[in-house]
Amino acid sequence: GPGGSRAAVLVQQWVSYADTELIPAACGATLPALGLRSPAQDPQAALGALGKALQPLEEWLRLHTYLAGDAPSLADLAAVTALLLPFRYVLEPSARQIWGNVTRWFRTCVQQPEFRAVLGEVALLSGTRSSSQQPAPEVPAPPKTAAQLKKEAKKREKLEKFQQKQRILQQQPAPGEKKPKAEKKEKRDLGVITYDIPIPPGEKKDVSGAMPDSYSPRYVEAAWYPWGGRAGFFKPEYGRPSVSAPNPRGVFMLCIPPPNVTGSLHLGHALTNAIQDSLTRWHRMRGETTLWNPGCDHAGIATQVVVEKKLWRERGLSRHQLGREAFLQEVWKWKEEKGDRIYHQLKKLGSSLDWERACFTMDPKLSAAVTEAFVRLHEEGVIYRSTRLVNWSCTLNSAISDIEVDKKELTGRTLLSVPGYKEKVEFGVLVSFAYKVQGSDSDEEVVVATTRIETMLGDVAVAVHPEDPRYQVGRPGPQLEGLPASPEGSHSHGKSVIHPFLSRSLPIVFDDFVDMEFGTGAVKITPAHDQNDFELGQRHRLEAVSIMDSRGALVGGPPPFLGLPRFEARKAVLAALKERGLFRGVQDNPMVVPLCRDWCISRQLWWGHRIPAYFVTVHDPAVPPGEDPDGRYWVSGRSKAEAREKAAREFAVSPDKIALEQDEDVLDTWFSSGLFPFSILGWPSQSEDLSVFYPGTLLETGHDILFFWVARMVMLGLKLTGRLPFREVYLHAIVRDAHGRKMSKSLGNVIDPLDVVHGVSLQGLHDQLLNSNLDPSEVEKAKEGQKADFPAGIPECGTDALRFGLCAYTSQGRDINLDVNRILGYRHFCNKLWNATKFALRGLGEGFVPSPTPTPGGQESLLDRWILSRLTEAVRLSNEGFRAYDFPAITTAQYSFWLYELCDVYLECLKPILSGVDLVAAQCARQTLYTCLDVGLRLLSPFMPFVTEELFQRLPRRTPQAPASLCVTPYPEPAECSWKDPEAEAALELALSITRAVRSLRADYNLTRTRPDCFLEVADEATGTLALAVSGHVQALASAGVVTILALGAPAPQGCAVALASDRCSIHLQLQGLVDPARELGKLQAKQAEVRRQAQRLRERRSAVGYSGKVPLEVQETDGAKLRQTEAELRKVEEAIVLFQKML
Repeated sequence: GPGGSRAAVLVQQWVSYADTELIPAACGATLPALGLRSPAQDPQAALGALGKALQPLEEWLRLHTYLAGDAPSLADLAAVTALLLPFRYVLEPSARQIWGNVTRWFRTCVQQPEFRAVLGEVALLSGTRSSSQQPAPEVPAPPKTAAQLKKEAKKREKLEKFQQKQRILQQQPAPGEKKPKAEKKEKRDLGVITYDIPIPPGEKKDVSGAMPDSYSPRYVEAAWYPWGGRAGFFKPEYGRPSVSAPNPRGVFMLCIPPPNVTGSLHLGHALTNAIQDSLTRWHRMRGETTLWNPGCDHAGIATQVVVEKKLWRERGLSRHQLGREAFLQEVWKWKEEKGDRIYHQLKKLGSSLDWERACFTMDPKLSAAVTEAFVRLHEEGVIYRSTRLVNWSCTLNSAISDIEVDKKELTGRTLLSVPGYKEKVEFGVLVSFAYKVQGSDSDEEVVVATTRIETMLGDVAVAVHPEDPRYQVGRPGPQLEGLPASPEGSHSHGKSVIHPFLSRSLPIVFDDFVDMEFGTGAVKITPAHDQNDFELGQRHRLEAVSIMDSRGALVGGPPPFLGLPRFEARKAVLAALKERGLFRGVQDNPMVVPLCRDWCISRQLWWGHRIPAYFVTVHDPAVPPGEDPDGRYWVSGRSKAEAREKAAREFAVSPDKIALEQDEDVLDTWFSSGLFPFSILGWPSQSEDLSVFYPGTLLETGHDILFFWVARMVMLGLKLTGRLPFREVYLHAIVRDAHGRKMSKSLGNVIDPLDVVHGVSLQGLHDQLLNSNLDPSEVEKAKEGQKADFPAGIPECGTDALRFGLCAYTSQGRDINLDVNRILGYRHFCNKLWNATKFALRGLGEGFVPSPTPTPGGQESLLDRWILSRLTEAVRLSNEGFRAYDFPAITTAQYSFWLYELCDVYLECLKPILSGVDLVAAQCARQTLYTCLDVGLRLLSPFMPFVTEELFQRLPRRTPQAPASLCVTPYPEPAECSWKDPEAEAALELALSITRAVRSLRADYNLTRTRPDCFLEVADEATGTLALAVSGHVQALASAGVVTILALGAPAPQGCAVALASDRCSIHLQLQGLVDPARELGKLQAKQAEVRRQAQRLRERRSAVGYSGKVPLEVQETDGAKLRQTEAELRKVEEAIVLFQKML
């Protein structure tokens, strides 16, 4: 897949890093702490080496959850196992705070099931080390001497200095790199800067003043969104006479999955809106007629419950006391006061929706569509009135949909809290009891089992499989003589069992539905309270006996069960069965059985679309009175008058003899939501919007509502319009926390995206829990979770960082383990953009005028050609990624261009050019720099609309006719940016290879504050010419002194360290006069001895008797790789020893 080869390279790099850097540093730091070092070893130096090894890991994990990709890989396995000992015995809590990203990653990995299966629970060092926390030796250790105890005391003293030492290491620049001043400010200060210039709402922001010193989300995000809305940038009509005007670029239509009017945003909403808005903005910038239509769902049950609670809390009234019409007025009042909260949140996230087209499912336009759809479907018989099983809520006193049923999987006996019951109720058990066979002389019985024992009061039959030998003539068990061959509807000729509490016998019927392998092979049949039983009852013409009323109390049963709440009746029935000797046992029952049923679209609520169906009473003696389940006595109509005319025609009477009573129920919310793609466009009227934007282009949603919403939109769209409502469906991932856990209030890991945008303290997070409906014990547990994940709260990250981070995480169909710390990393990225643009504007100068087109003039330098070539690649990857919905590929391409190519290379190399004497080169560089900013900001705009608009508005324009806003400026496309230059890329790749090698040598010899001279030994003239062309860039990027290309065959000066940049170029870094040869030689000789011991141990292990036969093959391969790596390291050390011996 995309990025696969890159991920493989990352895995190889990190595995190598773990072997060559982490393992030696970890062992060096841990063994002294355990008293297992030689006198020559320096514990403090070992701790410093560990910090040095952790530094690249810490920096990488600042922006990544795992080392390679979005899930644990071999790279994480190698690094985690390398760091097990330091985390157990060296890294105290204070030190772990310094290495926060590494610690977070380590904890996340060891909590994954794959790691836990091998490592078990990994306990981290909880405080200052003591002897009790040291690992148990394989053989009893001798008592420690006074000298050893004294050494341990010194070790503890040195370890207490670890935190200070690590802070120093953290603040140092990466080896060989010069840390920009802006970066220091960025990491030290996340202060809030506000935009204080008064701007009337909807007016354009004034950016004529100087740019603040650093990026601040509050400053940047001020005023841009209201201006964009008022200017009409988010409307499909923008820039064209009408939406129906021909557009060769095409049409893009996306309707928002309507959120509940009662709802508030969580990170799942933030993800879906970041994806939808980035797609919408991309299509809009491509010039397509683009509509992202907002809307909100009336959320029948949720809204009614909220208002009922409010009514009871404030006025002590129930809805029934208030009456239907007065109650509905209260709901509308609440909706007007509180119902636009989620719209406010969507605007805060920068969602470029056309708010003038916002729809509410109870609006007159959508309500008319609902009525029309119902009447059409009812007239065709697709909607019908009948008695069916439904999910019934005794608390809501209404039928509810499957999606509104929280399906909880139980592994066995579980006690759960149930509203209305003081004590917890037992679930997850299977109770077996016996029915006695009627007329049997041998006390025969049939044993059945159920998870709901109280429903046996509604049993009307017992079913067995027709091929079950246990229930055939001549077999052991009940002899069901006289049963005919056909099992359907033939129970009257078979035997029956006696109900112990009711004056009725239950026939034993044959049915293929019964599972012979389960239990006794006999099943109790309760048609009124089980879907499968209902269908079996229909086949065998069995009565459906309902034993519960709408509140869950037992009706129609004998005393003492009559009137009992169902779960009290459960205990009473079980006790009565035991008393009569019919109880046969109880066992855990972990089964979960999914049910499939017809869609019950009626809800026994008041808030919602009242069903436009009427019960007919005919005042004519020739017409018998009807009953509720009889569909003939129900008519539908767009109005009551239309319904009356229908009824008069149906019963052949005059309309004045018809009396109508409208159904009290309302329609399921999913019914109106299923019409959403075309009802928002004016259906059934043939509006302009409907003709242009239906069917829609795309639906973006979660797989959890694929059946409940997506399938119903498809069904209703095909039925009512004859067309699919959308051409493609993109299913986004499910957001989980950094540890892979499902978001749960009780875990304290549910995050409001606006808390990430604006920041929130730990106490602020705690306060939000107090306003939730959690139990006090759950609140404390949630607080602990918040404290562990956000000890300092959540810092202000800004909208752009949140949007970019969510899109960088997402991949279709996979869960997202969201680490908020990674979002903070993208705020630092915003600061990079800010500082880079600020530097660039200074470099361009006040009088700079960009050329009318971005086409290069032909005098560009090698460096200019290289950055334009890399920009071309970023444009290609971005467009391909949008077309493939590969958001990580897009964000990676854009992030890499801005950070690693523009900032880290081009701008660093540009500084001497802009201040140099070659005016032509400087002017070409300025035009190239402007092109990079212009195109780069347009690339980023769909993900980061605020910071890119702020920076774009500060750039000069190529032409006076340029669009007013970045969001309506053309998106860069490969046809516009076709500056691929393999020659320039090869040259700069050589420069970067040389730079990496020089930085590595400088790090090896701790040359962080000097600029050593560099000599390049090339294999041929072509490489020499190329190296000469990039030598100035190497000097700037590697912080080197003089860079000299040696003549072919010429020797390098004495006292140089050597490294390879490529197979055609070697680097000789001058060390003479910069290092103490004697001191370095001593360190190398000690390292040589240690590496030799490691190699010898590996050789002895591999040559041991039985090694090849007893040791697993994969372990042998690992040992072989370690030996090769150790031998290579030994050769490197020996080469360095020879070098320093020559310098003495």
